[in-house]
Amino acid sequence: MQPGSPKTDTPFATTGRSRRGEPWVWLTAAGLTLGVAMALGLFLLILVKGAWSFWPRRIDLMEVSKNGVIEKVAGYVTQESERRDAEGVLHKEIQVFRGNRDLSGEAFKFIDRADILKTSRPESLLLVERLEYGPAIVHGVALVTPNGRIDVSSPDFDKTLRQSLADGAKTRGQLLRIERKQIGAISREMEALSRAERSGTVAAQTAAARNAELQKEFEVLQAEAAKLRAGLAGSSFIGMTADGREVNIPAEKLLGAFPANRAGFGERLAEMGHRIWKFLSEDPREANTEGGVFPAIFGTVVMTLVMSLFVTPFGVICAIYLREYAKQGHLVRIVRISVNNLAGVPSIVFGVFGLAFFVYYVGSGIDQALFADKLPTPTYGTPGILWASLTLALLTLPVVIVATEEALSAVPRGVREAALACGASKWQTIQRVVLPASLPGILTGVILAMARGAGEVAPLMLVGVVKLAPSLPIDGIAPFIHPERKFMHLGFHIYDLGFQSPDAEAAKPMVYATALLLIIVVVTLNLTAILIRNRLKKRFAVSSF
Repeated sequence: MQPGSPKTDTPFATTGRSRRGEPWVWLTAAGLTLGVAMALGLFLLILVKGAWSFWPRRIDLMEVSKNGVIEKVAGYVTQESERRDAEGVLHKEIQVFRGNRDLSGEAFKFIDRADILKTSRPESLLLVERLEYGPAIVHGVALVTPNGRIDVSSPDFDKTLRQSLADGAKTRGQLLRIERKQIGAISREMEALSRAERSGTVAAQTAAARNAELQKEFEVLQAEAAKLRAGLAGSSFIGMTADGREVNIPAEKLLGAFPANRAGFGERLAEMGHRIWKFLSEDPREANTEGGVFPAIFGTVVMTLVMSLFVTPFGVICAIYLREYAKQGHLVRIVRISVNNLAGVPSIVFGVFGLAFFVYYVGSGIDQALFADKLPTPTYGTPGILWASLTLALLTLPVVIVATEEALSAVPRGVREAALACGASKWQTIQRVVLPASLPGILTGVILAMARGAGEVAPLMLVGVVKLAPSLPIDGIAPFIHPERKFMHLGFHIYDLGFQSPDAEAAKPMVYATALLLIIVVVTLNLTAILIRNRLKKRFAVSSF
């Protein structure tokens, strides 16, 4: 150490300039921490709210006094709030879900806590799920069966109710199979015969004979469906609302009855699992505020996978040409700038382009060439899942191109030179050496593209997504794959529930549950791609001097 030099405790002295930069480092770290905390907080909020929407809550029976009139209200509390009246008095209110929308007009009711005289939880209260008007909250009274009436006090009531629910579910499944699959297949064949007869490919007598056979099959299936309905016509569930009104629910519309105040923790946990399963496996009903979201799950996954099948080869080919074959200069630089700028174009612009080019131009051309006998009814000249996938493939193409270019440039030069020195051509070097080594980076771009594509909504509203699509794009009906069909999407389902639902309060639990499900679907797709990428990274690991 030189005489007179400052004494330091560390082997390296810190300059004044580096000390001045430290606050910015800490500020950056604080910003990152804040962003991560906000993202985790949002996810936890959606997780808690989404899971809570499935939990069966206890039902309270409240005696409410309003303007001297005593009213009985049965339901469970969904939220609490405070408000001040014109005189500045603070009122604590609760929002109660009371069901019975067919009787009261509204499923929710705001009650001032000061007006509640008494609260109890009778074990006789049931949360009854039905096909129409949402859940009903009633006291169980009796079951009407073809063998007679069974009162709630009878020891056979619970057993008969369970059997009635099982029979109703089985009958509805049989009716769905008859009406949607068998009768639907007959209708499609009759329509095809009609088109063939008009085009002259089938003789009128042959078409008439086949139509007569199909008509007989149709009448047989109609009779079978009527017989199934008649088997449930004599059964019903009778309940009594908190204010003394009788509710009669036919067995064909009765979906479930849960004794919320009588069930223990294990039964409530089993009921929660049952609700989650129905949410994942059933079709939506009641303007999407009831039922499940299976068509939306199916549509989201299929659209994302088809989009990936389109965007991956085109993105990789484009990146290979720009990195390996194109002469580096001003033109290639302009192309790269254009690709990067394309990633910043608003997604709705891609939707307008997809509607104009894919639907109206390409789709109409396909109809003119292959489905002229169906015109003026369009087949491919209308929004569908194929055009939605292609539109999102264009939207996410810049992500794949940029990621693939970076992966190609990261392959060591020595590996390329070794392959060329062994006598491989340039294409053989790219195909057998460079691309396998670049696969982890390429899959990174595909993962980012899938994450963005699965969450997009705006362009889909123009090129194929709908509020309700009873027919799936892939099913058991020949030709089994139907790329022209419209589809449901979890992102659009959330938008529809949040902004277009006739009952906004009833839609809130579904919004949180669907948002949580969308996050799970995207994370699952990404994790699958990440696992594949990690396996490939270990398999094609390379090194250089």
